[in-house]
Amino acid sequence: MVDLSVEVTSKLQLKNPLMTASGTFGYGDEVSDFIDTDLYGGIVSKSLSLKPRIGNPPPRITETPSGMINSIGLANIGLEKFLAEKEEYFCNYKGQLIVNVAGREDEEYYEIVRQLDKVDWVKGFEINVSCPNVKKGGIQFGTDPDFMFKLIEPIRDLTDKFLMIKLSPNVTDIAKMAEKVQEAKCDAVSMINTLYGSAIDIYTRKPLINTVVGGLSGPAIKPVAIANIIKANKAIDIPIVGIGGISTGEDVVEFMLAGASAVQLGTVHFFDPTAVAKIHRFLENYLESQNIKFIKELIGKAQI
Repeated sequence: MVDLSVEVTSKLQLKNPLMTASGTFGYGDEVSDFIDTDLYGGIVSKSLSLKPRIGNPPPRITETPSGMINSIGLANIGLEKFLAEKEEYFCNYKGQLIVNVAGREDEEYYEIVRQLDKVDWVKGFEINVSCPNVKKGGIQFGTDPDFMFKLIEPIRDLTDKFLMIKLSPNVTDIAKMAEKVQEAKCDAVSMINTLYGSAIDIYTRKPLINTVVGGLSGPAIKPVAIANIIKANKAIDIPIVGIGGISTGEDVVEFMLAGASAVQLGTVHFFDPTAVAKIHRFLENYLESQNIKFIKELIGKAQI
């Protein structure tokens, strides 16, 4: 028997390193009829703001070679509806729930964390400072290390729960951003969010998404994610949760070797919703074939 469990920190222990990426899996309950959500070590929720948001006007998603571009704009049900409608599901969920928090300004982030800190079935927070598809909030907080630090440092004082900051690759030096997360005494970083991307219809000569530029995700960005994790892993001591183009078990192993303690599956849910079962089986078989009992032995063990 092999052991797939990982301890990201003492505050977040997962039965396996597989989590969902925010915005690609709803809140979990919407897909639970056809995907075994218990195969995940944890669910990272759709971004949650204080009030409901309708997001950007369509078209707001388009397929690209080896990926897709989205400009959803953090559409979500808002905090009040989230608390009213999701409690029953998550009280019975066997994994860990991490809520992705988004805001237009500092106080919106703080108020969401204050309220959810009291909720037992919320195990922690992923702070979104890297969404490229909104005019206020998101990436405006995540491109300047000092600006980001001023946002996230007070959040640490608001909760003792697991606190993770989601970083953007659309910066000059992601390692400096990760260092600021560590300086703010947050528990982990998650990386990477989407890259800037755009696509044009050659017949209509119009952009394929309403906002012209959106976020590129999927297998096309995996090498960028791996490179950024390697850079950050050299600069910080806190754990990294890897994101970016993961669609196979081989990808998960590669991310962990690069330094990720756990990973998030994202765009794969759009073209292979049941991929988690295949990945789970691959990881078990891989560990057995390599005579490795504990998957945590892979973390950061690439010979770089």
